[in-house]
Amino acid sequence: MTTTSVTTPTTTSAAATTSSTAGSTVASGQQSLNSSYTTFLQLLTTQLKNQDPTSPMDTNAFTQQLVQMNGVQQQLLTNQLLQTLVNNSSGGQGVTSSVGLIGKSVVANTANVTLNNGTANWQYTLGTGAVQGTATITNSANQTVWTGPLSQLSAGTNSFSWNGQDASGRQLPDGGTYTLSISAQDAASGSVAATPQVAGVVTSIQQDSTGQTVVGIGKTTVPVTTISSITAS
Repeated sequence: MTTTSVTTPTTTSAAATTSSTAGSTVASGQQSLNSSYTTFLQLLTTQLKNQDPTSPMDTNAFTQQLVQMNGVQQQLLTNQLLQTLVNNSSGGQGVTSSVGLIGKSVVANTANVTLNNGTANWQYTLGTGAVQGTATITNSANQTVWTGPLSQLSAGTNSFSWNGQDASGRQLPDGGTYTLSISAQDAASGSVAATPQVAGVVTSIQQDSTGQTVVGIGKTTVPVTTISSITAS
């Protein structure tokens, strides 16, 4: 098994910045066009209402103006489509460039897991010297649904599994996203660093509603940018 630690290269950061700038430019252009288009229609309506009946406006003139405005709008829509295509393939984080992750074991630095078949599983890294610790699970509304002591306090990587039941023992439905937070202390009651993570085999690659590329680990999806290591057989 080969484990690869993943760091985001400078070129990725630059590409992401360029892509973000281009996207902002398109959005700004669309907003400006919408405002101009509204103003244009208001002026045109005013002109039509107040035109001299004996010398009406040339319909060809304002028809041509409408065509020009529509042409600019179509160009912006084309730019948006091109930007989407660029986001899917550039910076090493797009859907196309991430396909190679399917079937590989990864670790992602995220604490969010989707409850599936009544269970949710995490792993967490713990600093040295921990003698006690507490795990807290919150729902998507940031409400605490369960809290309890940690059973594994070894320095390094540990695993944590939750049975999907809240503090009263009620089984919560599958499909919800839950977040694990860990607090650990040493013998002197000092804080010990703890980092929740999600680990598993990548089963899918997709782009979410915000345009961000995410990978599927079971029923849980995590941003590809949170992946810290990849293990290939």
